[in-house]
Amino acid sequence: MEEFIEQLPHLAQQKKKENSAFFKKLRKKKPKNLDKEVQEIHNEVFEEVDCLKCANCCKTTGPLFTNNDINRIAKHFKMKPGSFIDQFLRIDEDQDYVLQQTPCHFLGADNYCSIYEVRPKACREYPHTDRKKIYQIGTLTVNNTSICPAAFKIVERMKERISV
Repeated sequence: MEEFIEQLPHLAQQKKKENSAFFKKLRKKKPKNLDKEVQEIHNEVFEEVDCLKCANCCKTTGPLFTNNDINRIAKHFKMKPGSFIDQFLRIDEDQDYVLQQTPCHFLGADNYCSIYEVRPKACREYPHTDRKKIYQIGTLTVNNTSICPAAFKIVERMKERISV
């Protein structure tokens, strides 16, 4: 798995044009059972990929933190939301709250998340491949293929199985 993760940015870059074209076609001509097919592929891939052996998303990127996330996590730590923001977050170029640094402060050496039960919505939904109408987030999905081995495999299987 480690070797695949190391190669992932290069592999994803090689496939980026092809993957972007695939999602562009999906947007124009949505197959009837797209959501069902993608959900099946998602489930199949996550039977094979163990996030705890990877955690590349937590090591290399930071999620967006919504106000609800901030309030929930601050409450978990018995902190005021402002103190949580000051200690862990910064505002990015899009004016969103993100982690001050990566890897994620809450990621343990064993790849377990210390705030898993209250983690941000973006973490709960990552890599967003079980979302309905995935064609609407083609750019995000293609970008995630360079970070997440599961996203890469899901997109490859989508191209094999879904005719557009």
